[in-house]
Amino acid sequence: MLPLSFYQRPDVLQIARELLGKHLYTNIGGVVTGGRIVETEAYSHEGDHSLALHLQRKRQQARGLYRPGGHAYIYTVYGGHALLNLTTHDAAHPDAVLIRAIEPRLGVEEMLRRRGLPAPGRRLTAGPGVLSQALGITPALSGQPLTGPTLWLADHDEPVAAADIVASARVGLEYAGPEAAALPWRFRLPGSPWTSPAK
Repeated sequence: MLPLSFYQRPDVLQIARELLGKHLYTNIGGVVTGGRIVETEAYSHEGDHSLALHLQRKRQQARGLYRPGGHAYIYTVYGGHALLNLTTHDAAHPDAVLIRAIEPRLGVEEMLRRRGLPAPGRRLTAGPGVLSQALGITPALSGQPLTGPTLWLADHDEPVAAADIVASARVGLEYAGPEAAALPWRFRLPGSPWTSPAK
């Protein structure tokens, strides 16, 4: 299991890169599901646009950002899709990493049931909203520590070389202005069939 110290470092871009290859798990109702992280996005309190970091969202929802690194920050978009972010740094610096896609590894049958799909494919976990649905992640888990027993991340010794990571603009941030939209803070494994569509 990744220790809290992993998330509580000050460089959110480094953390977003290093999360690639790590594994994300949930235990919902005694059923464990999870997979390997293949795509992330970084959001920083410095050098980013406040709208991009959701600091202008409703106070109750954005309050989850102001937690020490190592907690879940979950908000909803697009008619109720829950997006899982991991807080980093400390409570005074609202940085976060959005988990955009995973390669499903454990509890795939349960993931398929939650998604209403007949067989594994990109639609199962390639995108932040669908991966949350597959893993049973809802806004009720916002504020949960990332060290279990409901939600946790682990290192299974599957390192990803820097040369194997593609950095590009984050998805759907045009509303935050051209500077925020252009920042190359989306990181993915380009050879993975489980990443969300390229931009």
